[in-house]
Amino acid sequence: MSAGITPASPQAIERAADELIQGNLVAFPTETVYGLGADAADPLAVARIYRLKGRPADHPLIVHVLDTDGARDWAHWSDQAEVLAKTFWPGPLTLILKRREQACDAACGGQPTIGLRAPAHPLSIALLRAFHQRGGRGVAAPSANRFGRVSPTCAQHVLDDLGDDAPMILDGGACEVGLESTIVDLSRGGPALLRPGGLSQADIEDVLGQALVQPDRAAPRVSGSLAAHYAPRTPLELVRGEAIDARLSALSARGMKVAVWSRRRPESSCALWRAACADPVEFGHSLYARLRELDRSAADCLLIETVPDEPDWRAVADRLGRAAVGAGRPPS
Repeated sequence: MSAGITPASPQAIERAADELIQGNLVAFPTETVYGLGADAADPLAVARIYRLKGRPADHPLIVHVLDTDGARDWAHWSDQAEVLAKTFWPGPLTLILKRREQACDAACGGQPTIGLRAPAHPLSIALLRAFHQRGGRGVAAPSANRFGRVSPTCAQHVLDDLGDDAPMILDGGACEVGLESTIVDLSRGGPALLRPGGLSQADIEDVLGQALVQPDRAAPRVSGSLAAHYAPRTPLELVRGEAIDARLSALSARGMKVAVWSRRRPESSCALWRAACADPVEFGHSLYARLRELDRSAADCLLIETVPDEPDWRAVADRLGRAAVGAGRPPS
């Protein structure tokens, strides 16, 4: 049965750390999304993550650590990693590095690389510290939802997704960022952007003093990189603002109930309309909660206005594009 939602307290954190040491799973908040955590050094515990999520075994996880000392225990560190971690950790930045031999193969998706991050949420930091005090080295944690579905940004989202299968869920409130971490590959040649996220590409490039290249076919597999991901169960279409009324009318004429998320209220009637904000940070913060609300509306189709083709919107555009590909499909 589900362990349910547990309000944050020093006692709850200690209990959660004990759960992890014993090989059990714990859902916990980070500043990006809620993670489904396991002892990253325990292959059996990591395997429980894959089974619960329905995650493909070759889709790697991200290992969460307290600091750079903890990261060096898992990967071959580099000067560029040191510069980025010193500037942005704790925070929404994941670094892909060559793994050390003792790193758990399951957490790496069988690859010679590993993803590492130091989360900034005070509750995740406290949990990692308590886990470390018990001899733990790192917590592997993808998003705490069924694979391919909309990421959770509050404790209730985790319970909604996992139901009676949910482990202990530490409740740390709503996630501040609301989008997953930015992933930068430092394992091969020049640094490459593998996933846009809560930290801007421009900020990373300013610190490195060089541009991030785009991934090639040989780039490591990373979390959230599949074409279909972050997807609601209701079919979703991305439509330019000026085309929403025509598309809404066409769908309504076919007897379909349509929910719309756009900057301007449609002239045609729809089952539900929500106003989209013009700020990319605020939009990203509310993205997953809004997708879940639209998905619960009993609409036959979701129409979402495309976001500006600008660097500040890149992470949001990435998530919406993958959501549109996967929406309405059963989980992989």
